[in-house]
Amino acid sequence: MSGGSGSLPEKNRSGTGAAMSHPTIEYRRERMSPEAMIAAARAFLDTLLLRRTVRHFAPDPIPDEVLGLAIAAASASPSGANQQPWKFVIVKDAELKRRIRVKAEEEERENYSGRMPEEWLRALAPLQTDWHKEFLDVAPALIVVFKEEHGVSEDGRRVTHYYVNESVGIACGFLLAALNAAGLATLTHTPSPMAFLREILERPKNEKPFLLIPVGYPASGCRVPDIAKKSLEEVLIVR
Repeated sequence: MSGGSGSLPEKNRSGTGAAMSHPTIEYRRERMSPEAMIAAARAFLDTLLLRRTVRHFAPDPIPDEVLGLAIAAASASPSGANQQPWKFVIVKDAELKRRIRVKAEEEERENYSGRMPEEWLRALAPLQTDWHKEFLDVAPALIVVFKEEHGVSEDGRRVTHYYVNESVGIACGFLLAALNAAGLATLTHTPSPMAFLREILERPKNEKPFLLIPVGYPASGCRVPDIAKKSLEEVLIVR
């Protein structure tokens, strides 16, 4: 393939000359005008600003295809060495959801009754949350995200994974954005400890629960805490 203006030297198209033994493809994407870029970025921001953490869900079923597309979006996120160290388990079965709620409430009751320091409880107070987790029963679907702490080869050998937490965290961000774009409400729930999720969902030992996300439509009359995000001036530094 011949190189035109702006093309990389032959030995550097894969990053280094040594990497040329691995196949590459040309990255093609239409360059947007500044006006189109700003409009697209603003539209995406406007959509994200509709997202709120919801604890009151309607029980109405949601399309399976939407969940699949959102997980496909999450799977498109970057990961360390492209190892994609994640699994997404969709839980819709009522009995499984009930078992998850029972175990989550057991752990959360302990947290709110003594395991959490006073400073943490004060930080949580504006969110108006406690150990009761009825949304785990009511939401039509739960997405349990597992991180693969290491991989397993076809012959059973352990495969080291790199930047696992960072990779799965980014994937979760993609997932929440995709579900929000589809008009669904979500909650990021991290009952601590979470080992019971692996047991209930019968996942292998190399997988560790990372995040539990109830998904659905907000209940009629759903209310959320009156809180705000930091301003752009508070979080943006230009040097």
